[in-house]
Amino acid sequence: MSNKNLRTVIFLGIASILSILTIQFFWIQKNIDFQETNIAIQNRQDSLSQAQFADQVTIALKNVATEIQRINQQPGDLYGNVRQLTSNYFTVELQDTLHPFLLELLLKHEFYDHNIREDFQYGIYDCFSDSIVYGDYIQFEGDSAFTNHSVSDEHLDKKLQVKLNSDLHYFSVVFPDVENVSIEELPHDVTPWYYMFGIILFVLVFFGFSISIIFRQKKLSEIKNDFINNMTHELKTPIATIGLSSETLMNLGKVDQDKLLRYASIIYKENKRLESQVERVLNAANLDKGEVKLNLTTIDLHEIIEEAKDNFEFNQLEEKGGSIRLTLSADQNVISADIVHVTNIINNLIDNAIKYCDAIPQILIETTNPKTGKVTIRIKDNGKGIARENLKYIFDKFYRVPTGNLHDVKGFGLGLFYVKTIIEALNGTIQVKSIVGKGSEFLITLPINTKNKAL
Repeated sequence: MSNKNLRTVIFLGIASILSILTIQFFWIQKNIDFQETNIAIQNRQDSLSQAQFADQVTIALKNVATEIQRINQQPGDLYGNVRQLTSNYFTVELQDTLHPFLLELLLKHEFYDHNIREDFQYGIYDCFSDSIVYGDYIQFEGDSAFTNHSVSDEHLDKKLQVKLNSDLHYFSVVFPDVENVSIEELPHDVTPWYYMFGIILFVLVFFGFSISIIFRQKKLSEIKNDFINNMTHELKTPIATIGLSSETLMNLGKVDQDKLLRYASIIYKENKRLESQVERVLNAANLDKGEVKLNLTTIDLHEIIEEAKDNFEFNQLEEKGGSIRLTLSADQNVISADIVHVTNIINNLIDNAIKYCDAIPQILIETTNPKTGKVTIRIKDNGKGIARENLKYIFDKFYRVPTGNLHDVKGFGLGLFYVKTIIEALNGTIQVKSIVGKGSEFLITLPINTKNKAL
């Protein structure tokens, strides 16, 4: 996928997400406004109903007090003697005592006349005896009348047991079934906004995951193309050399033994080179499947490093004028590993240090024991270095640092993948630090062989 197509996909994806979220936002907001309107209407209706109920009860209780005053032949002003303490609790102050039976009869009559069809309880306070006399629980049955419904004292409303701060006689009436709860006071554990945030989170996670997959596929496509280009250049050289040598041999008139041996040697070497390259690709496939076979033996790291130094100085560094400096300070340098793979690891890193160097190669190899049971190998060079954005990919299979159409360094991008796979198979780790233009530094940590600390 080209960068233009990728940008188009991201733009359309973001536009689609924003469109969906905008529609969701307005829909939820409209739904919330509608609910708030209904709540306001319901609260207003509840308030009107409660106000109407309170007015009816107040009038009825005022009439009861007036009738009691008339029966007892007591003069006086009844203004303010009826008080509403809560939405369902009322008190009425009187000048004298009254009989519970009389009060009950008057309450039933007045409540029925004022269309109050609620169960109620009443209680009477006598200031002479400083005590509260309980009446009864009155239940409204059907559409006709109030009837007594006897209950024990513990089931009577506790509000009737609260003595008011008053020196007068009074009686209290409570309506147990009347409550003051509006829709707004109901708990709302989940609001539409929570669903909105959940949808946003899910969509963003899905979109981010999709974009990461697209970028990964794009990266793999670039690596694949780079691998194909590198492999093409790697294979073309030995094929061309073999073809040229074969053509020369066929055109030889008189058999020249020296030329015959020389061209045959070229064909043989290039064929081995082709075989080696194909083998590297096949080995990489086996490593990727986890098919790593190790022939573990006790080996001395210092011997392997010194042998690798001698080989590279003789074969490659001599003509370039470079050198490999060793600082083998590790006291515990014996490990249990596959000698072939460990040798390949050291050779691979030294080979990379030489190939990716524009100046005279100067390579430093150090060994230390940073902590008990571990040995580290530090290989530092003065090569081209690796950019920070490429460092995290250098151990991936077939990955090579992008160089455009320049193929001045041969390879398939399998070396460091092989190195990391073998080191991890040996329960070790590898780290890399690099500065462009100054060189790279690889740090390998391996467990030592505790049974044989020295050969």
